[in-house]
Amino acid sequence: MQMRYRDIASWIETQIQQRVWQVGDRIPSVREMSRLQHVSPMTVMRAYEQLEADGWVEARPRSGFFVRPHYNKLAVDALARPQAQSQWLDTHQDVFDVISASHKGAYYPFGSAFPDPQLFPMQALGRAMARVLRQSSHPDHFTILPPGDSGLRRLIAQRYLRQGIKVSIDEIIITNGAIEALSLSLAAVTEPGDKVIIEAPAFYGVLQTLERLQLEAVPVTVDPETGVDIHALEHALASHSISACWLMSNFHNPTGASIPAPRRPDVVNLLATYQVPLIEDDVYGELFFAEARPMPLKAYDTQGGVLHCGSFSKQLAPGFRVGWIAAGCYAMQIEKRQSVSSLAVGAPNQLAIADYLKQGGYDSHLRRLRETLFARQALIRAELKALLPASTRISQPKGGYFLWVELDKRVDTHVLFQALRPYGVTIAPGALFASDGRFNHCFRLNVSVVGRQNTGALNNPQSLEGLKQIATSLSALSVQSTVTAEY
Repeated sequence: MQMRYRDIASWIETQIQQRVWQVGDRIPSVREMSRLQHVSPMTVMRAYEQLEADGWVEARPRSGFFVRPHYNKLAVDALARPQAQSQWLDTHQDVFDVISASHKGAYYPFGSAFPDPQLFPMQALGRAMARVLRQSSHPDHFTILPPGDSGLRRLIAQRYLRQGIKVSIDEIIITNGAIEALSLSLAAVTEPGDKVIIEAPAFYGVLQTLERLQLEAVPVTVDPETGVDIHALEHALASHSISACWLMSNFHNPTGASIPAPRRPDVVNLLATYQVPLIEDDVYGELFFAEARPMPLKAYDTQGGVLHCGSFSKQLAPGFRVGWIAAGCYAMQIEKRQSVSSLAVGAPNQLAIADYLKQGGYDSHLRRLRETLFARQALIRAELKALLPASTRISQPKGGYFLWVELDKRVDTHVLFQALRPYGVTIAPGALFASDGRFNHCFRLNVSVVGRQNTGALNNPQSLEGLKQIATSLSALSVQSTVTAEY
């Protein structure tokens, strides 16, 4: 009976996902389902109790079982509720424009969010993939279902352990990159209409994810030097009914800020006091310039309320799209959700990364990568300080590959972005990182790519013509603004 009731529960759950039964619908009675499935009424009742426990249905006295609003798992039917105009629609178009311009012929794609692919061990990864394909003759090797390949999850758990963080292999779920990790985590702890604390400025993927899940943002300021404002965080928690908090602990995108080490336990304890789950976006954590990797917020979690999200895309294999969640007490919910959404992560990619990690060269690669990024950041930052007006503020992150540049408030960096496009230079204008225009005078710069020729080959790092063009275009815009103001 045990397996049979689970089969029935899974079957009905799938039907709800496929909208056969919608919110408010009455599912078949126990007697009717018993007849349809040729099982005892007791088996059906056990299946319905499981569905109720999982949040899919609710029992109504003398009426039966009905589909309830659940977990954010389904989008609202477009016919049932008219779609309101999106406040971030223009931001989506801007994001598309920047990504498109940065990857279609730009000589200097400083606006890209992706690291320079020439910095990664592609030949070693190719050999790993070849080994995996030669050795994986069994069909099961290409149908790895959630939570993902056990060998890769074990290797990830071991890397946590080396930092002194106890993470069970059972709470690690492999995902299709960091965005799926973060989206699944957010959906697991919210329902449409909930309020979520995010950073300001925020990575544009955060804004897009909140819109997709119909969630309301409560922004908390991030300073490029001191990180998230803990007093503003506490005020937001006290002033709103918050369902989740999404923070980048290390080398924040776009500012490069990190939460200071002494404040990290305070952030975790504060959110635990308000019983608010923390989604920790730590995709840049391995790209530190100091002697040791910063301790993630997950290290201070004693209640399982921190969902730590990582990825191999930023430091090893951008095109493989392999990320993960150390999901704490939400692991089972997320595993179920992934099973009915993306289903699984590409098995060859998981196995190839696991094979590469076993070869033992990953940490050596990371050391070389960090040294290169540190040198490029120093070079580009020094050049920018020499080229741009003295009033310009330029961040100095302790890791990652972004610089955050704050110009005179009269400058619109989206206009600057458009002015640079004919010269093959891109930036990420501040309008991408907030919906209210407060960062329109700022832009994000990717320091991992210092310049390209038409062939895509890297120039000598001293070739910084793209930065000079930014300064020239900015100067031209400033002159135009002055002339306009005089008239």
